[in-house]
Amino acid sequence: LQTMSGNEHDWLALKPQEPSPSQCCGSGCKPCIYDVYEKELAQWERAKAKQDKSLLMEKKEQSNNSELNPDTFTAFNISSVEQLTEDTYQYKFELPGNSSLRLSLGQHIVLRGVVNGLEVQRAYTPISRGNAEGYFEVLMKCYEAGLMSQYIKTWKKGDMVFWRGPFGGFPYQPNKHGELLMLASGTGLAPMLPILQSITDDEEDETFVTLVGCFRTFDKIYLKPLLQDLARYWNVRIFYVLSQETSLEKLPWSYQENTYTGRLNEDLMKTVINSCRRRPFVLICGSSAFNEDMRRYLKAAGIKENSCFVF
Repeated sequence: LQTMSGNEHDWLALKPQEPSPSQCCGSGCKPCIYDVYEKELAQWERAKAKQDKSLLMEKKEQSNNSELNPDTFTAFNISSVEQLTEDTYQYKFELPGNSSLRLSLGQHIVLRGVVNGLEVQRAYTPISRGNAEGYFEVLMKCYEAGLMSQYIKTWKKGDMVFWRGPFGGFPYQPNKHGELLMLASGTGLAPMLPILQSITDDEEDETFVTLVGCFRTFDKIYLKPLLQDLARYWNVRIFYVLSQETSLEKLPWSYQENTYTGRLNEDLMKTVINSCRRRPFVLICGSSAFNEDMRRYLKAAGIKENSCFVF
């Protein structure tokens, strides 16, 4: 059996690792982690063919200039951790100087975590305004069995966390749509907030917004003070649909008239659409099952595919 020469061994050690399926967040990022791998592999093959390791030097695994980048992961410092409900947390990350992430509306970023030696990647949408200076904030739900959740649960203030991006987003333009109907389940609220805040921040933007937030119980509604503030604007309405509450009597009276118990079903969808002041353009964000259901109900209510955007 031919033994591998030391040189071959060195080259093999430098070869990029093919990502495992757990590393792909499945959100259609450009570049996907697989695209980055293909690029690095081609670079490695060129360097190996020329037996020139200096050709690999431009390969940056992670950058420290604290600028978000779609190709490489950048370290950011956790400046605060706030528990919102029993399983949902709001994390604040530091940005150097007074820089901002400069995300367009509804864009997501990808988190890298290592759990039991396995690398995992997941996509999250910051809830802070895109132009927030010196920080950004992310809403995260931890699941009992979730790999990424096990990693997130260990975070404390001062820890370094790796992100890359931005990706995706909804190409929002002020006054382009008469009314936006936002259908959000749980942390699906995240991409809606920057869009909603950009509308309320802009006095020239007269878009109506109807946000329907679906949660299990009243206690599980995130960011109540922020949502209550937003609902005070003349062009914003917020409804809650609570799947596990049986009666509205226990809720504060200010919530009773805009809250429904049970699930957001076809009938309720029709009621909400009929109450919209203009023909709505619909934004949807939740689990894949939620997104599918919403599409079906919208179709039944006569909303066309090209009037919907799914995050």
